Amino acid sequence: MAYTTIVSNRPADPDERLTYCDMPTPLGELRLVASPKGLRGAWFTDQDLLPSADAWTLSAADPLLVQARRELEEWFAGERRHFDVALDPIGTTFQHKVWHALCDLDFGKLASYGELARTVGSPKGAQAVGGAVGRNPIIIIIPCHRVIGADTALTGFGGGLPRKQALLAHEGNRYLSRNARARRVCDGQTELPW
Repeated sequence: MAYTTIVSNRPADPDERLTYCDMPTPLGELRLVASPKGLRGAWFTDQDLLPSADAWTLSAADPLLVQARRELEEWFAGERRHFDVALDPIGTTFQHKVWHALCDLDFGKLASYGELARTVGSPKGAQAVGGAVGRNPIIIIIPCHRVIGADTALTGFGGGLPRKQALLAHEGNRYLSRNARARRVCDGQTELPW
């Protein structure tokens, strides 16, 4: 994955040209946003944190958006386990550390907030890690769905718990309930839930 930004702490440039497109997925419509440097965002269109597209240019032909869409289609079809599209999220230095750590989680591998906090060098920062995970602007590709509670509880997800449950099932992790307190029941073979 081409995600080289480590230190950001920069605000988004209001004059930067951003393009976007919407794509259907088995879990609902996804909006992809690209800067000239990489994918800036990916949100389900019904998410609360979805930014307004008023300043963006609709472009289904932008090469970064075409690549991201193709890679997501392959991922949903079970033909891809990691992403190669360049990423350009905006966030703080700490958020970037957490997002990089998420990108290092292999397909199907889960981590708790505490484990992720230790990985980024903040062993007592599970709550801060949770905040950074919750502000992840590139859903699925930066795999925040792979973060669970220390007791394997499903916990929350910006795209909603039904989607998190489906994404985890796609990667071989089963939860029998959509309740945030639901516990993982197995690490079975990957089965496409759609």
